[in-house]
Amino acid sequence: MKNAALLTDLYELTMLAAYIEHGMEQEAVFEFFVRSLPVSRNFLIAAGLSQVVEYLQTLAFSAEDLAWLASTGRFSKRFLQWLADFRFRGEVHAVPEGTLVFADEPLIRITAPLPQAQFIESRLINIVNHQTMVASKAIRSRIAAGDKQLIDFGLRRAHGFEGALMSARASYIGLFDGTSNVLAAQQFGIPLFGTMAHSFIEACEGESQAFLRYATTHPKGPTFLIDTYDTESGARHVVALMEKLKAMGATPAAVRLDSGNLAKHARAVRQIFDEAQASEVRIFASGNLDEHAIAHLIELDAPIDGFGVGTRMNVSADAPYLDCAYKLQHYAGAPRRKRSSGKATWPGAKQIWRSRDADGKFASDHLTLHTEAFSGEPLVKPILRAGNRVAEEDSLDVIRDRVRNQLASLPRSYLSLDAHQIFPVTISKGIEAAAHAADARAAIW
Repeated sequence: MKNAALLTDLYELTMLAAYIEHGMEQEAVFEFFVRSLPVSRNFLIAAGLSQVVEYLQTLAFSAEDLAWLASTGRFSKRFLQWLADFRFRGEVHAVPEGTLVFADEPLIRITAPLPQAQFIESRLINIVNHQTMVASKAIRSRIAAGDKQLIDFGLRRAHGFEGALMSARASYIGLFDGTSNVLAAQQFGIPLFGTMAHSFIEACEGESQAFLRYATTHPKGPTFLIDTYDTESGARHVVALMEKLKAMGATPAAVRLDSGNLAKHARAVRQIFDEAQASEVRIFASGNLDEHAIAHLIELDAPIDGFGVGTRMNVSADAPYLDCAYKLQHYAGAPRRKRSSGKATWPGAKQIWRSRDADGKFASDHLTLHTEAFSGEPLVKPILRAGNRVAEEDSLDVIRDRVRNQLASLPRSYLSLDAHQIFPVTISKGIEAAAHAADARAAIW
């Protein structure tokens, strides 16, 4: 992205200028975490680490960036020269993408000289908040749909270029089967799906002509949109063309319903195809769907084989942001923490230990200082050291397998779309002691 270094908040640069002027460049630890989960979420899925690492490893100020900053008159020549040499050379520890996480748990920990660790705050939050939010919304549609097909249809109403691209990636982490987004398919290897729009039907002289022309161009298992005029009539037009389509080698794979009473239309369309000995034709539905609409259709036993989910998932309509933060936890050899009312933080570089019950299900998490030993599985892993990767990047297939395995280990009650449950996360004595030390230090000032 052009001028990516300047995709930040002004206060990051003004603080950096002050840090450099006053020699505040000792080692700092920052952590990204979510203070509390939205009331509609029992867990989150960590996502976006790959893009954070890419950002950190390519972060640099161009000559154009520096010239523009100089033109603002806000910064000294000495500071601008320091920016010219800026590179991230710190450490990154993180929970792997696809890990289920809960309130107060560090998804990413940054250890670096204070100016380096500080500057990346805005962009890091921007990346991780968005993808974690969308992946955590997408998985709810998967919970509702079971093993039925789910396709991301949300490009056109996503929030801008990157919102469209990264929500497609995040939905795939959230166990969608594919996307209609061509660029996301190219960049991330996500399976690509598509049908047709109503405009194609309207531009032709009737549905039959539209279906034949589309099948001639795309004979490999086309999907026909059948509700432009009348859904059941559209299905009958497909049936009437079946022999001609088969002769062309273009047997339809599916039909799409995009409006009206989807359950009612699906039953009628299913009957039409079954009576025509065309039970192999699948029914795919779209149109303002989310996890609750899908769950309702499943409850009604609607004969729908797959769902296209767009707007409400890609913008996480019911919870369009996370109450997340990136806070200083340790600096210059001492723990630091915020004590603001309602926003107090736990200090120190932390590890998450996850324990299981006798049945192998997740039982609780325990937050400790990273130097403390505890029983269970440690979740925070080393990713970068001195700015270089020490862990191989996970493929999306590996990340998706991790999501599946973690969901299978989550107690069933946490999979509810409605009931809000708080997963037990306890705080170690070491962290509590660090908090007391930070408070005592602050009292001296």
